[in-house]
This record gives sequence, C-alpha cells and structure tokens, in this order.
Amino acid sequence: MLTTSPRRSRRTTVTVAAAAAVALLAGCSAGPGETPGGEFTGEYDGPAVTLSFWNGFTGGDGPFMQGLVDQFNEEHENITVESNTMQWSDFYQRLPAAVTAGEGPDVGAMHFDQLGSNAARQVIMPLDDMAEQLELTADDFTEAVWEAGVYADERYGIPLDIHSLAMYYNTEHFEAAGITEPPTDAESFQAALDALQAAGYETPFWMPSRWPAHLMFLSLDWQYGGEPYAADGTAATFGDEAGVQSLEWMRSMVEQGYSPADVAQDAQYVAFKNGETSITWDGIWQFNDLDASGLPYAAAPIPAIGGEQAAWASSHQFFLPRQEDPDRINAAKVFIAWMSEHSADWAQAGMIPARQSVRDEGALEGTPQEPLAESLDAMRFIPTTPGIGTVQTETVEVAVAEGVLGQGEPAAVLEAAQGTATQLMEENLEAFGE
Repeated sequence: MLTTSPRRSRRTTVTVAAAAAVALLAGCSAGPGETPGGEFTGEYDGPAVTLSFWNGFTGGDGPFMQGLVDQFNEEHENITVESNTMQWSDFYQRLPAAVTAGEGPDVGAMHFDQLGSNAARQVIMPLDDMAEQLELTADDFTEAVWEAGVYADERYGIPLDIHSLAMYYNTEHFEAAGITEPPTDAESFQAALDALQAAGYETPFWMPSRWPAHLMFLSLDWQYGGEPYAADGTAATFGDEAGVQSLEWMRSMVEQGYSPADVAQDAQYVAFKNGETSITWDGIWQFNDLDASGLPYAAAPIPAIGGEQAAWASSHQFFLPRQEDPDRINAAKVFIAWMSEHSADWAQAGMIPARQSVRDEGALEGTPQEPLAESLDAMRFIPTTPGIGTVQTETVEVAVAEGVLGQGEPAAVLEAAQGTATQLMEENLEAFGE
C-alpha cells in the first residue's frame, strides 16, 4: 500500500528548493509579461553568436535532431548551434540551477509537462511575441498540443511534435492466428488474444508493472470517461470509478493468463522486439528501433478498451531559458522558428509534427505513424501544472505497479495515491504562488 510520510518529506525538500529558485531568478530576470531581448522581428542580423542547445534526444531520435541542427548551421552564417544532449532526468535536474548560475543553455526542448514547473520558477521566458510574429495560432495545431504550451495565460512552449502510445503487433503472429485486422475495442482485443493463444503464443500481451504502465493506465482512464487530474492543477481524480476500472483491466491481463505475473520495466518491449510476445503498447518513438531489428510488425491506435477512443500523448516543445543578452535571445528565436518550419524532417524520428500545415504537405506519407495521426483528436494530455511530473512518479506510477502486481486492490491503492497526489498538488500551488 502507499504511504505518505516518506514522499511528503522528500517533496518538502523539492518545494523549498523550487521556492528558492524562484526568488533567485526573480531577482536577476525580466518579470512575467516582459519581452527580454526586445520585440522579435523574425530575423537576426546581429553579430555572430554560438548558441548552446540543451535537449534529451539520446535515443534513436538523436541523429535526426542533430541532422536538423547541422542543416540550420549550414544555412545561417551568423548563428551556430551546438547541441548538448543528455538524459532527460539529468536535463530537468540541471536546468534550474544552471540558469540561476548564468550557465544555462540559450535554447532548449523539453516535454510539455515540465513547462509549468520551469515557468513558475522563472527558469524560462514567455514566447507570446514570437508566436504572434510567426503567426502561429491554434488553427495550425490540435487544441490539446497548442494549449499544452501555455502556463498562467502566457505561452512558454512552441510545439515541435506529438508523440503518443501506440499498439504494436507482430504481423506474422497475427497471420498465424488468422487475425486480419488490428483490434479496435475490448471485444476484438480479447478475441485477438484468445486467437493468439490458440495459435501457440502462450502469453501474447505482457503487462508491465512500471514504464510504460502508468501511460497505459492514463489512456484507459480517459477511455472509461475519467480525467486523472483537475484541469486547474488543484487535485488528482484518477481514483474514481474510471480509474478503478482501468487498473482492474490491467490486472486482469495477468489473472487471465495473457501476461506473465511480474513483468519488469521495458521487459514487455524487449520481449516483443525479440518475437516472444505478439502485442505491446508503447510509444511511437520505438518505430526506428523496431525497423532496425527486422521484426515483422505494424502499428495502430490502442484499442478503445473503455469504450471511448483515447490515448496518452506528450509533446516536445521548444523553450527559451531566462537571460539578458538580446542578440542570443533573438538568434535563439530564429532557431526555434526554423525548426518549427522544418518539422517535417523530424517525422523521420518517429514523431508526428505538431503543425497541421506540415502534416498536410505529406510529412507522414508512408511512415509507420501515419495511421496514428488520423486519430490526433483522441490524444490526451495531462495539465501543464507545476510539479506534475514528480506527482506522477510518486503516486500514479507506484499505485499502478502495486495494482498490476496484485500487491493491493485497485480501488485501495488508487484511493491512497489520489489523496497523496492531491496533497502534493496543493503544496505545489502554494509554493509556486498559485
């Protein structure tokens, strides 16, 4: 079962540090609503600058991002961008302290759910002027990904992509089992699992207890009609009936024998890649790795197990750390603008370009993610609220693991996690002045 005291003590340390970071940065940076560097004109004609670009593209997407950076450098004589790529966990830990010390990057890319925390700490600056100058509006994006870049009524992120969970299936296994179409709902999914077992694939769908289990849970919660968090970031609501149904279904995959009893983090993906299992749910960032493996596979949206089509999604968004050098700020904005305009090339990394205009130009034609882009309106995002990433790590991920492993009843573990999550969210709002 979940306990609250150890997590609360660690969280208190985090929120105190966050408040200190706010105070330090507020003393050396322009305030909210101001435009450091002056109004953005869309061009940079200042002296030559070298920009540090921080990102976490350490996987198969890394070479594609570096290729875009190299192309940008070739096309801009007075701007050179140098990538500093690190693990996302290190990235998020290092960024606030580096900016406070004046040693941060000039530009970066982060997941949208980290924007709120860094905006509240004044680690990053608003980009409303840039979006206006480039005529970037909600009309060229799905509402969810566009709104994901906003915190406290100001824009802090320029969306680069959308990436979601997908259902991967082994096409040879499906053919052997006589399955001609990917399952789309609970009934056809169960029928596919039964057919696969009958064809000799004993455990066709491995259910992990850790990553990406909580992303599967969130997807199911939305499918059953739930909403894991209040939109204003004041409370967690994932312990309601929809959440309980979601976790019960996940546990049932083990109880019904479709999955081994104790699947470690990422073990389900490795098993799928090695042909040991027939179906897995994972992120679309796995496309290139699966292509390289030679596995016969295809991808489709995850089935609407709960009745409503929905899937967890996230977005990489460009941001600007706070600094005072107008040349570096405006050069960085030129880089972001160029990357947004060239996001069709980013589709090669397995992502879905965030801009509709780019997708309309055929950026996804013939790619594995093309069928997934047809259901963009079903992709869901958690709120952009300070500290939400830590809240998830300390509550949802733990509760889902306990439920999948049978270490507690779904209703009980979710109720405890929801209470802890709401308390942490309230503490975050107080610490960040909400």
